[in-house]
Amino acid sequence: MHWDNFKNTGMMVKVTAAEVNKLRQTTGAGMMDCKKALVEAEGNFEKAIEILRKKGQKVAANRADRESSEGAAIAKVNANHTEGVAISLNCETDFVAKNESFVTLANALADLALGFATKDDFLAAKFQGMTVQDKLTEQTGVIGEKIEIGGFKKLSAPFVGSYIHAGNKIATLVGLSGKMKGVEEVAKDVAMQVAAMNPVALNAEAVDQTVIDKEIEIAKDQLRQEGKPEAMLDNIAKGKLQRFFKDNTLINQDFIKDSKLSVANYVKTLDASLEVTGYKRVALG
Repeated sequence: MHWDNFKNTGMMVKVTAAEVNKLRQTTGAGMMDCKKALVEAEGNFEKAIEILRKKGQKVAANRADRESSEGAAIAKVNANHTEGVAISLNCETDFVAKNESFVTLANALADLALGFATKDDFLAAKFQGMTVQDKLTEQTGVIGEKIEIGGFKKLSAPFVGSYIHAGNKIATLVGLSGKMKGVEEVAKDVAMQVAAMNPVALNAEAVDQTVIDKEIEIAKDQLRQEGKPEAMLDNIAKGKLQRFFKDNTLINQDFIKDSKLSVANYVKTLDASLEVTGYKRVALG
């Protein structure tokens, strides 16, 4: 099914129902708003999201960590909790992803991945008498679906904790600055926060400047549409940027188990010197 639309240039832009539905599912915006945004963006998905946001739609900040629609995301941590790895073993169907032998293979590969710094080194490593890459090729033939490693993320810290969301859809790692009694539970709580809230960065300083520039541009466009004077835009946009940092950077987010605390303040309830040093997230779908 196609909706045919004409831009003011007279050029026809065809937007499929599937494209509109994908944008709707990604942003939560209405069907007609999504359709119009895609037409205006000439089919460019990322630009359509930006158009929706500029028009005041409450769209979640764009995330780019989706690896594949199906598979198993697994996180593993070494024995002394100083290093962790999160990987995804990708496949094509939910039927395979839920198969016990597939999940067992994903776990075995994650255990092996702990010993390698890069995805390429890991794929070249020996596994069950062949390389990991050859094993994936073999399993592709056996199962009849393309099997591959999607996400591969490592994290080192004085203490590394992990979390795997139900159904192996999201795997996260969190690094903390110290190791003391009770740190395991705190690390797991923060790793669950990463899974649930999908921050764009650890803190405001770690947010890419291009993201900051885009947020300011979007805020100013929204303010112009509200009729705010041009001279006021910079100051108000900076305020909106601070809100963006609070909602989207891990240590500044409200802690999901107690919204009266930020994540930074939550970890300090265990020890005043404790800090979150980093995180990694691998997600499917």
